Amino acid sequence: MPILNDRFAQALQSGEPLRLNLGSGGTVKPGYWGVDLLALPGVDVQADLNQPLDWLPDNSVDEISSRHALEHVEQILPLMRELHRVVKPSGTLRIVVPHFSNPYYYSDLTHRHPFGLYSFFYFCEPADQPRRKVPAFYTDTRYRVQSLQIRFYRRSLLDKMISPWFGRLVNLNFGMQDWYERRVAGLWHASEMECVLRPVKPG
Repeated sequence: MPILNDRFAQALQSGEPLRLNLGSGGTVKPGYWGVDLLALPGVDVQADLNQPLDWLPDNSVDEISSRHALEHVEQILPLMRELHRVVKPSGTLRIVVPHFSNPYYYSDLTHRHPFGLYSFFYFCEPADQPRRKVPAFYTDTRYRVQSLQIRFYRRSLLDKMISPWFGRLVNLNFGMQDWYERRVAGLWHASEMECVLRPVKPG
């Protein structure tokens, strides 16, 4: 795991607040340290998210941002466990992934996992899940879902006419999001989903 930016090593050693952009690629996110598999410009730490994050101490990260990266990770359950370990109890994870109805998802041969409305609730206790329960026994890693948004394309003129009001309708509440996935997702495809998580930790 090469640290490409000495300033990150200093921040880590001094205990400064850390905000990480996982799967940053060549995009610099102001205020965040870039973490990516490839040593691209703007990447501060070169790391494989399929491997343990041994370079990060427990409870050392204030915030994790990840945009269109987790779908490329093969070992998603171990990664979520590692993220839980390194994020502070008061920290947050803001994760953006393609929605399973996104037709372009299947064109990328490096994609490993589709995501839907209930995907991150598999990491929640039943009491923290919505009305429809999903199994919580695949892992003992626990989060709470703080917010969840389904987003739609705004590329074509038709997209720009329909998506703004349709997106507001779908995201009125969880019941409407569930209705969308069950009844409409095959007709009007979503582009992505944003989920904000908080780790549940003892004490």
